[in-house]
Amino acid sequence: MGEINRESIRAMRLSYSQAALNESDIVSDPIAQFVKWLGEASENILVVEPNAMVLATNSGEFPTSRSVLLKDVSEVGFTFFTNYLSRKAEAISKNPKISLLFPWYPMERQVIILGSAEKVSAEESDEYFATRPWASQIGAIASAQSSVLESREDLEEKYLRFAEKFPKGSKVPRPEYWGGYLVRPVSIEFWQGRYSRLHDRLRYSRSTPDRPDWSVTRLNP
Repeated sequence: MGEINRESIRAMRLSYSQAALNESDIVSDPIAQFVKWLGEASENILVVEPNAMVLATNSGEFPTSRSVLLKDVSEVGFTFFTNYLSRKAEAISKNPKISLLFPWYPMERQVIILGSAEKVSAEESDEYFATRPWASQIGAIASAQSSVLESREDLEEKYLRFAEKFPKGSKVPRPEYWGGYLVRPVSIEFWQGRYSRLHDRLRYSRSTPDRPDWSVTRLNP
């Protein structure tokens, strides 16, 4: 095995050269631009889970981050689903201002979104929950996400208990503590890696989530 030390870590670098990002390459609507990039990421066999995003929250002394999956994108924003009793949900309840990061490393791209998160309707959560695989539905019921777990065996036993209660093929009810969030963006930044670390960064911004107009600014790398 190779030795990992300060020098070897500092030597880890790539020269980005796949593409450029110019103002003439983008459309006026950042959601449409995001959908275009997401589509390209989904077609790239090197990108694992192109809808995976890093959700960052800040409700106290330290910000926290974790990976979640984007499950819808529309003209109003970005939707993901989770346990409403989890650490991320608790943080959102205290401070709904969050950040999303889509790290498409094989394409030398990333998208950073700033916005406010709010719960979607129970009907929308029900609709999505019904489309989840049976095993994922049972897992959502069995896991008290983010709380202390005494052992893996306890979780497995709880899972089996709910699997017996709601056997495969039966309707699994969505628990009230599980549902979706809509993130309404005020800033969407598109980042394209370039040579000599002279990256392209184009940021769409607006003052509030309900304003339809976006301005585009180029940022220093």
